[in-house]
Amino acid sequence: MSFFEDIATALDAEGIESRVHDEVMFVPITSDLEIQFQEIDPLLPAANVYIAAADVDEDDEDFEAVLVSVAFSVEDAVEAVAGHIATDQVVTVLRDLLEGTDERIAELEFQQDEFNPNLVVAEVAQDSELRVLVESIDGTPSAIVRFVAFDFAEEDYAGQDSTACDADPNIEGAQTRAVVPDLSLDEQLAVLSSLDGELAGPIIEVPAETLELGTYTDFDRLFDVLSLVSEQAADWEAQLVAFDEDDFDEPDVYDIFGADDDDADVFYDGEDIDDGDGLNDGEDLDGDSSAEL
Repeated sequence: MSFFEDIATALDAEGIESRVHDEVMFVPITSDLEIQFQEIDPLLPAANVYIAAADVDEDDEDFEAVLVSVAFSVEDAVEAVAGHIATDQVVTVLRDLLEGTDERIAELEFQQDEFNPNLVVAEVAQDSELRVLVESIDGTPSAIVRFVAFDFAEEDYAGQDSTACDADPNIEGAQTRAVVPDLSLDEQLAVLSSLDGELAGPIIEVPAETLELGTYTDFDRLFDVLSLVSEQAADWEAQLVAFDEDDFDEPDVYDIFGADDDDADVFYDGEDIDDGDGLNDGEDLDGDSSAEL
């Protein structure tokens, strides 16, 4: 069997269609995009791997095929195709989230993160965020969902002249958010961009609690979960934010071992104690300091 025949057999086993025409193998990724294999060495074997527009004829002046890798084995070829399919699915899900094309997330308004294009964030409840990280994990498109509730009260920061930015959302455990009082998130970012990296004042970090809501490869189920988050956000936020200890009276607990008694502990220090009877402890009524045996 030829190199292309081996690749076609392997792709067919994965449920991926392919066709060969004029010594070029075509593998459709979407209706607009395809992968092309051009054999460069039948003995080694080896083939150049290109990404090209599927609806543009090769003779068209707008046709452009971009070399993205080289396959030296059937496994390389299948991995290249799977990787590009996964990337396309990731891009599609991100676009659906940002554009709100699914009615199940009509109440959510996602924004793309400034530092990580695979992360989208929606503000929910009063001071919380719904974060969805969509990426390819071991070749499988996946979405990681987190609910972050910030313990933020404007009165706690009133009158403070501060400038800050969000904690890096890509760092595990970075669940604090710095704020500029009385400014929206967009206004905070505008302030930051005008500073050219120099902070004008102290940073205020707001503590946060996080709910890990799972990793999804079934994106239909993902949108069901996001819909539920939209409904439950306010309730989750109320349960997650830290309570004020001053608002709660500590219950009285009685120590059965007497540690809470008002009387001070009395310790015997080895000296005679006058108990008011005129006798020292250890003396008998006859005045002897000890009894005769």
